[in-house]
Amino acid sequence: MEDPAAPGAGSSSTNSNGNGGGKGKQAAPKGREAFRSQRRESEGSVDCPTLEFEYGDADGHAAELSELYSYTENLEFTTNRRCFEEDFKTQVQGKEWLELEEDAQKAYVMGLLDRLEVVSRERRLKVARAVLYLAQGTFGECDSEVDVLHWSRYNCFLLYQMGTFSAFLELLHMEIDNSQACSSALRKPAISIADSTELRVLLSVMYLLVENIRLERETDSCRWRTARETFRTELSFSTHNEEPFALLLFSMVTKFCSGLAPHFPIKKVLLLLWKVVMFTLGGFEHLQVLKVQKRAELGLPPLAEDSIQVVKSMRAASPPSYTLDLGESQLAPPPSKLRGRRGSRRQLLTKQDSLDIYNERDLFKTEEPATEEEEESAGDGERTLDGELDLLEQDPLVPPPPSQASLSAERVAFPKGLPWAPKVRQKDIEHFLEMSRNKFIGFTLGQDTDTLVGLPRPIHESVKTLKQHKYISIADVQIKNEEDLEKCPMSLGEEVVPETPCEILYQGMLYSLPQYMIALLKILLAAAPTSKAKTDSINILADVLPEEMPITVLQSMKLGIDVNRHKEIIVKSISALLLLLLKHFKLNHIYQFEYVSQHLVFANCIPLILKFFNQNILSYITAKNSISVLDYPCCTIQDLPELTTESLEAGDNNQFCWRNLFSCINLLRLLNKLTKWKHSRTMMLVVFKSAPILKRALKVKQAMLQLYVLKLLKIQTKYLGRQWRKSNMKTMSAIYQKVRHRMNDDWAYGNDIDARPWDFQAEECTLRANIEAFNSRRYDKPQDSEFSPVDNCLQSVLGQRLDLPEDFHYSYELWLEREVFSQPICWEELLQNH
Repeated sequence: MEDPAAPGAGSSSTNSNGNGGGKGKQAAPKGREAFRSQRRESEGSVDCPTLEFEYGDADGHAAELSELYSYTENLEFTTNRRCFEEDFKTQVQGKEWLELEEDAQKAYVMGLLDRLEVVSRERRLKVARAVLYLAQGTFGECDSEVDVLHWSRYNCFLLYQMGTFSAFLELLHMEIDNSQACSSALRKPAISIADSTELRVLLSVMYLLVENIRLERETDSCRWRTARETFRTELSFSTHNEEPFALLLFSMVTKFCSGLAPHFPIKKVLLLLWKVVMFTLGGFEHLQVLKVQKRAELGLPPLAEDSIQVVKSMRAASPPSYTLDLGESQLAPPPSKLRGRRGSRRQLLTKQDSLDIYNERDLFKTEEPATEEEEESAGDGERTLDGELDLLEQDPLVPPPPSQASLSAERVAFPKGLPWAPKVRQKDIEHFLEMSRNKFIGFTLGQDTDTLVGLPRPIHESVKTLKQHKYISIADVQIKNEEDLEKCPMSLGEEVVPETPCEILYQGMLYSLPQYMIALLKILLAAAPTSKAKTDSINILADVLPEEMPITVLQSMKLGIDVNRHKEIIVKSISALLLLLLKHFKLNHIYQFEYVSQHLVFANCIPLILKFFNQNILSYITAKNSISVLDYPCCTIQDLPELTTESLEAGDNNQFCWRNLFSCINLLRLLNKLTKWKHSRTMMLVVFKSAPILKRALKVKQAMLQLYVLKLLKIQTKYLGRQWRKSNMKTMSAIYQKVRHRMNDDWAYGNDIDARPWDFQAEECTLRANIEAFNSRRYDKPQDSEFSPVDNCLQSVLGQRLDLPEDFHYSYELWLEREVFSQPICWEELLQNH
């Protein structure tokens, strides 16, 4: 997996003040002009408006169903309908499906399932298509999209209650093991949608069942609610000595990535896998409920706030004005010359702006469009601001104008502008007291945080404040329990592990987890818009490419939109799946989370995500890779229009693409999960030059996305150097206002860096040793435990009755001769050894 090509990679030879050499100075004006033109091209002239986006477990119901089908599959809706109507006419005379009573519908479904059990593949496929037509909502008898969605949901509950899912699960096992289809696909030079017909039909029916039954509505009957819980249990736990359904789908992913089954419709597999994990383990809101319950069980204080609600109430900040990063600053003359060139009015404005950066409302104000002169001097003006801020830092005693001072003091005094309650870890309190004792007393007391003898009164107040905001996480308790179990296995006894769906899934994934993570990241890399086509990369387009390639320009345009949409849906499903798995495993046990995280890091997940963001993210989020008239269920109600350029370009009128913004937020959250409190991984962000990549993502005016970008910038700020901090004061201010504060965290200055480069490898090795000890202790249990009691009494051992085989007395004498009498016994050696 290749590293992301971060901007500014070739500028490492410049000085810290931004001057390269004499040659660089001469080329500066031309370089600045080239840079400005490049900037205009990348940004475009349109300012991004605030995006009205509501983050959730998934998109709307209709959108999630429509993403199951590629536009190439649209002709199959008619095929499904024809197969159903041909079968239905032979069984029911003179009526339509919606006219039947429920009992008659159930009888017909039972007959369909009986007809599935035939030898002929062709006949079996026709019956499966008839079932799929029912799951799609019998659209031939509906008048509107609402009707189609209503009857799709009704039919799916009916199909599940009649045992359809179990029948299709058996057929799926058969298709996965179908070596003839695999070898046929391997021999073909180009795989098309025709190679996966049976699998696509089976997976579509199963996806529709999961998605429709998963959806909860207040109007659902008690019978439907009971069916939902039964279905969740059936998918979560091993039934009839079979693995949980999610593990079967994971095995399909790894088989596809290994090249043994290139015809698998991987988009449908991933969508189904994501929805099964969400259905069985729970979505983000359910996770918050589980977290509250677990904290109560462990005797921890309740959470200070609901993070989901806090993020929803945030407003997006205006993107920071574009500044030349450290690597690009060689194109500019020194700040002193710029200050000499600017008038006093410009300096006054700069000072005024430097005071306003702490004003909360200034971050959210709509910036007026810049004039041509301001546009040309944007980079120069930002550096002027940096120079003035530098002077303010050196001379903090210079008072601002009175009116501005009172206004600034009033704004800073009210903490209501900070959305998060600050947190302090136990480790932070210990570190603070260790430094204070070394300074004032000359020795330390280890982990004792109560003894404050000999320390000045202000230190007492500081410790009191720190303890008021002390936060003990579930992970802290789990790590402490794990340490105790390692130290005292006999006295603490065997750990009781509840058999939750999350625990069962982890146990099933444990031994193949590295392969699962590598497979998911391989597919994510192939689907990323920044990836270039390579001969050795996997083909993820097998279930979107038609048998006959397009011959007209319009058909090519349609296929191009379909391929881009296909990749976007794959990115969406993988990002959401990985995030759900990490969050659930972290809640279940911290070392389960760390195990998955380490394998993601080892598989180059961090550079892969940065590679994904190394593009014009604003263009990606506002991309319109959809044709609304071809989306399900619209395409089933209306006659498909003739392809024209207008019909292809007439997408929805939304200002952004929901799935792409959802994917970006998920990937940023994933990156935060992997790097939080891990100095070695934070240094990976620095080494891969992620700061300019992440900073460009701040142009998207969406509060949640900006929050996770700012979090990633915050953790690496101390490593980026003073020059970067000076050049990005508005970003620093946004971090201060939006990201949670850690009282002892010196993130903004980096005077006291916690970890040194030579500790990074040791950090990961220690973590890996702890994870292996946890997995070994909990899951590698031999049948005869070494701690089981042993009978040492010779009489009782010899007196035990042993069940001997029936024919033992026939061969007893021969066995005695061979095993006892003919074997020499060296008594001297026996005595010496003992």
